[in-house]
Amino acid sequence: MTDLKIEEYGIPAADLGPENPLPVFRNADPNIKVGIDPSVPPDDARYLGWQVGFRTLPHRMQDGYSRNRQPRAFRAVVLENDFVRATILPEVGGRMVSLFYKPHKRELLDRNPVFQPANLALRNAWFSGGVEWNTSHFGHYYLTCSPVFATKIEGAGYPVLRIYEWDRVKGFPWQIDFHLPPDSHFIFTRVRLVNPNAHELPMYWWTNMAVPEAPGVRTICPAETSLHTTNGTQVSQMNLPRLTPETPGVGKNFPAEGVEMTYGSKLPSSREFFFQIPETQRRWIAALDKDGTGFVHASTPRLRGRKVFYWGMNPGGRRWQEFLSAPGRAYLEIQAGLSRSQIECLPMPAQTEWAWTEAFGYLQADAQKVHSENWSEVWRAADTALNVALPQEHIDALDREFARTGTVRGNEMILRGSGWGALERKRLELQKQPDRIPQELYFDESGEDQAPWLTLLERGYLPARDPQRDPGQAMVQPEWKALLEKSVQTEPLGDHWLAWYHLGIMRLEAGDNDGARRAWEKSLHHQRSGWTLRNLAVLAARTNNDHESTELLKQAWECGPQIAALAVEYGAALVKEERFDELRRFASELPESIRSHERLRIFSARAALHAGAFEEVEQLFAHDFATVREGEVTLTDIWFALQEKKLAASEKVPVDEALKKRVRLEFPPPPNIDFRMILDIS
Repeated sequence: MTDLKIEEYGIPAADLGPENPLPVFRNADPNIKVGIDPSVPPDDARYLGWQVGFRTLPHRMQDGYSRNRQPRAFRAVVLENDFVRATILPEVGGRMVSLFYKPHKRELLDRNPVFQPANLALRNAWFSGGVEWNTSHFGHYYLTCSPVFATKIEGAGYPVLRIYEWDRVKGFPWQIDFHLPPDSHFIFTRVRLVNPNAHELPMYWWTNMAVPEAPGVRTICPAETSLHTTNGTQVSQMNLPRLTPETPGVGKNFPAEGVEMTYGSKLPSSREFFFQIPETQRRWIAALDKDGTGFVHASTPRLRGRKVFYWGMNPGGRRWQEFLSAPGRAYLEIQAGLSRSQIECLPMPAQTEWAWTEAFGYLQADAQKVHSENWSEVWRAADTALNVALPQEHIDALDREFARTGTVRGNEMILRGSGWGALERKRLELQKQPDRIPQELYFDESGEDQAPWLTLLERGYLPARDPQRDPGQAMVQPEWKALLEKSVQTEPLGDHWLAWYHLGIMRLEAGDNDGARRAWEKSLHHQRSGWTLRNLAVLAARTNNDHESTELLKQAWECGPQIAALAVEYGAALVKEERFDELRRFASELPESIRSHERLRIFSARAALHAGAFEEVEQLFAHDFATVREGEVTLTDIWFALQEKKLAASEKVPVDEALKKRVRLEFPPPPNIDFRMILDIS
């Protein structure tokens, strides 16, 4: 028997807090520049950097969390048979937080004992552990900390869980069906991406699996070479399994003997590797311990890429591990994606569907061979064990079976997601356009967030509101832009500050800087608002006019509403221009609820350092920071600058390169502020 049950999943959890209402605009260039070493095969280099420039609109940032954790009961869906118990949380992106293998009473995934958001996702908030699903765009997915639709499916001979949503950024639906056949030792997911549009989409998918990291755990994949990235944008090819100073991009200070990169516990700093599995080889990746046992992931051929990510053994990497979870815990990520690497999208043709099946489960291989110094013997031993436990022919046959269930509509709604898919269906209906969104994906009625846009659709205008109120959720889809452009010109009720405000967002996101400026100036002509002044400040910063940008942010603050997010942006602008006296005055006048924001505390510490108020700066380091960005070194930079100034004052010497080098050797930062991921190996 296979059971599908709804249970409470109770763990200490930090509250996500409110979303940030200030829009964060996409990079001006939709692509990123990637340094490609000649060692990278042309086929693997073809799409590197294509359509992966940062973007998050129409979503808002989720940056209102802290590190104050309280007990919380998540709504969990549990799939269970005699061999496997899987726990999925549709409230947070459908994360599979646990995969328990009953015959050996073993948790196969890194099961995070807390829910602690941190600044690593496209919308900021992300949490570690389990298996997450990343689509649409390069990075941790927009809905990784948001509810998605979850429904129960009948028709497979056992209950199936489906999660799905409408992707607002690129305009397409996705679904994942979780299958646990009664006699199976593996749980399977069948992923389905649908491009309903009449145009091509730059598509992205990576399944990220966190598994325990410990001495003796080896990452294994059936490949002899790997793509290796340096600083995220420099790509070279290396022979497996040893990383050496001769590997392009590694640097002369790397250990001369090299490092066996398949053991995460041996790497000095954060690294990622993309395995180049031959086209004729089945696709899988595993993390096996000293006994040759552990977790394995396999798939049908469409899921071409495999990756491993390690935090590294330096203090910063260890700090990140505990920061995301609890003291003494460590994990590594093995991943599977559509492309060879993650810094690329693939062109998905118009009106096309892509689907594949993934398997997650326990593997036992010959321990001696798994830890052999002969890499070919290592992966072939695991490959042989996998072919016994789960032959490729079996997963291919299951994929065909799952396809039939994949078009069955759910019969029991477990959790409702957003109203944006319903709004899109309504737009297609009223504009008499073909609805190519699969009918089996039921999107509930639109709600409060969608109401203003439904009014635009049905009545031809966007309702006005007081500029001291939240301006509402943005839309950037071209079809909605066309509606709003028409409305402000032809509907008297639609010609107001808020309509022009939103139209400016749409235009800037579409790359029309001049059009955005005209829209926001028109918005100010109708009614002055801090929301619009702030967006003009963003536009000024994009044209490198930092002074104008700062002055506009000052006006935005004075105009209101005076919210923490705006204070943070104004404070950051003052720091950038080194207007530290103004910053100290500004911070001193803020209400405590805003002044205590950790970003403003950091800015105030910078200003205090400039003023020589060293005791004020030292107070910063006792804080338990929540929103430190992946790779951010702000806190350690302030620490070193403070030690440099104190040492220079006590010894009456200048702050020169010799002193800076000495400080870095003699004054290591406290562990709680050290988030450096990469050692200096240049």
